[in-house]
Parts: sequence; C-alpha cells; structure tokens
Amino acid sequence: MILPDMRLMTVDEFEDLLRLPENRDRNLELIDGVIVEKAMPTEEHSLTVNLWLFYLTSWAMENEVGLPGPEHRFKVPGNDNNSRQPDISMTLETDTPITIQGATLRAPDVIVEVKSPDDTILQMRDRATWYIANGVKLVYLHFPRQQFIEAHRPGQDVEIFALGETIIGYDVLPGFNISIEKLFPRKRGG
Repeated sequence: MILPDMRLMTVDEFEDLLRLPENRDRNLELIDGVIVEKAMPTEEHSLTVNLWLFYLTSWAMENEVGLPGPEHRFKVPGNDNNSRQPDISMTLETDTPITIQGATLRAPDVIVEVKSPDDTILQMRDRATWYIANGVKLVYLHFPRQQFIEAHRPGQDVEIFALGETIIGYDVLPGFNISIEKLFPRKRGG
C-alpha cells in the first residue's frame, strides 16, 4: 500500500518518520522516494521465508560466512530515495560490522523475495532488477502459487527453477543446492 504524500522523501526524512511512535509497529519501505507499507505476511509467506532462512543459515554456518536475516532494511550509498526491506537478505562477509540502528549502508550479497498475494510478477521482477542494479549479486524470487523460483544475477539471463529441479547458489553461494520441493511448505520431501 502506498501511503499518501505529495512529495518524494529522502532516506534521512524516512528514518525520522520511522522513529515516530505511531510508526513503531508499521512495516514501511521507501521506494524511489515514496513510502510503501508492506502487506502483513500470510501463513504461506511466513512459512516459505522460514524455510529459506533455515536452508541459507545451514549453508552459512557450514561455510562460516555471514548469516541471512528477515526484513532487514538497507540503503545504497548515493541513493537517497530508497530504503528497501526484502523478505530475506544476506551479507556474506563476516568482518562487516552489524548495523544496530536504521538501515544498513550497503547492499546485501543475496536477497530472497517471496511473492505476497498483492504482488504482481512484474513488481517482483522490477524489485530484482533494482537490487541487481544496486550491487546485489544474487536474487531469488519465490512464487508460491505458481510454484517456481527465479534466480537473477548481474549480466546473466534469469533462470527459472520448477518443481522437480534443484536450485543452486552459483559462484555466490558455492555448494548451495536444494530440491525446489523443500522450499514449498506443502511440497516438502524428495
């Protein structure tokens, strides 16, 4: 849901707005200067995010790299009109300081976005394009109802993974591979 405001907002103004008591429990993003309130997640969305977090965390612990996290806002230096909050983000570098207040001032290495009922496929793909253009190395778009996952990488064609296939982590997450069925709450197994 886009919040009514007649002017575009900067990230600094957005951070001030988030600190107001009436916004404490709201799930807001700043997209191209416009405040957008994210939809409340459905059970399917939450379970899917949890599965991704489980498998990515397992891989990260095994490979001793940075951990993934849910709903973490980030800002790209030099881009004053975006403070994005993907479903899951992961920075692989373990020496990078962890942000304790406000948006992280760097793009993560990996992002996972799970389609909510209100999202369109085009909106999801637009997000992936923005993430890649702003330094993200790997974006997975997860489509629960359509039952496929897209992998987006800089300078590469989009790859689509369907049920019965194994998703891979490419050179960003070497050795990460998982049967697609395991990432769909009602299709786990195999």
